[in-house]
Amino acid sequence: MSETEKTEEKKKKQPPAAAKAAAPKQLRIRQVKSGICAPVDQKQTLFGLGLRRIRHVVVRPDTPTVRGQVQKVRHLVEIVEGGAAR
Repeated sequence: MSETEKTEEKKKKQPPAAAKAAAPKQLRIRQVKSGICAPVDQKQTLFGLGLRRIRHVVVRPDTPTVRGQVQKVRHLVEIVEGGAAR
């Protein structure tokens, strides 16, 4: 068996790239309270999430990192269900 035949066999065994790359879940996060009186680390978390003002909505991937950021400022934000972000 030649090297090209071995390479072709490996390619056949691998699933197509489209099947691997499923669309990741997204979170829509809305700021509902001001961060003015919040501690500096919470202000930085809001900034890290991309939130600038009250009623500002951002879309972020549903990862443990983003979930942790939302948990830290849970009294200032809410998770919005459905619809597209503005």
